[in-house]
Amino acid sequence: MRFTGVGSLPGEDLAGATRLVLDDVDLAFVPELPARGVHAQMIGRGLALLDGLGADLQPAGWRLLDASGLDHRRARSLLAQDLDTVEELGQEHTGTLKQQVAGPWTLAATTELQRGEKVLSDHGARRELASSLAAGLSAHVADLRRRFPRSELVVQVDEPMLPAVLAAQVPTASGFGKYRTIDAPEADAALRVVVDAVRGAGARAAVHSCASDVPVALLRGAGFDAVSFDLSLVRPDDAWAEAFEAGTDLWPGLLPSVDPGPGGAGLDETGARRRLEEWFSRLGFGPDAWEPRVVLTPSCGLAGATPAYTRRVLSALAGLAR
Repeated sequence: MRFTGVGSLPGEDLAGATRLVLDDVDLAFVPELPARGVHAQMIGRGLALLDGLGADLQPAGWRLLDASGLDHRRARSLLAQDLDTVEELGQEHTGTLKQQVAGPWTLAATTELQRGEKVLSDHGARRELASSLAAGLSAHVADLRRRFPRSELVVQVDEPMLPAVLAAQVPTASGFGKYRTIDAPEADAALRVVVDAVRGAGARAAVHSCASDVPVALLRGAGFDAVSFDLSLVRPDDAWAEAFEAGTDLWPGLLPSVDPGPGGAGLDETGARRRLEEWFSRLGFGPDAWEPRVVLTPSCGLAGATPAYTRRVLSALAGLAR
């Protein structure tokens, strides 16, 4: 087994976070430090990768524009600076490197059009946003390949809002209604164009959603190589077994992403291993089948954890992986 982080870490010291990831994490990743502000948070980072679309920050949040505003340019500049830092500190890195990015449906559910409604409200805008993200990711993976020529690259598409989009649970701008559900073919098409761009640029595509109703069949059908999820929230049903049997790797979030109590309570490696074995056993797979294909993670990002707990949980994951 291997282990990694979902992406976010506490604090504002990118160099320190990068050293931690490169030195102590089996499947290294480009750290995200949301404490630095909106330009470093998931939506700002995702919008920074758009190709051909601009954005800016409004009082209500991010909004798509015809040209990039000041905050959009800051988000792009910060991402480039972060990659410069990771490249400088990771010159000798030869293992896997993972980059996280907000997915098309999470961006559509959280970003506004110029008239004030979410991108989710407009079919053409939804399609344009997914295409723009795919084109930007293609160029971004090429940039990562140039910076890290000896590394296998993975792009993790973060879709925390996807279950709400599919269940028509995203509030409208007024707050009095909900946007209509997106049907499966359109949801698949937007995800698939992103997956195809990532793969076409030479990287593997993973997807993360720490929800109880992860649409694993949809994600498998869209072509993702791996699905990252919170093990404590999902039921081990046939959809998960079919995805795994069809070749989709599973990345279970096994340990709490925030400190559950003094003394590291909740980081019992024996108990965690037992839960993992029981979950896969209910799917019908023994350790020989799943251990080579599993990547362990915390239950979600670690931005809300203390630095001390972050080190403890990564150390515990390392122990489990061994």
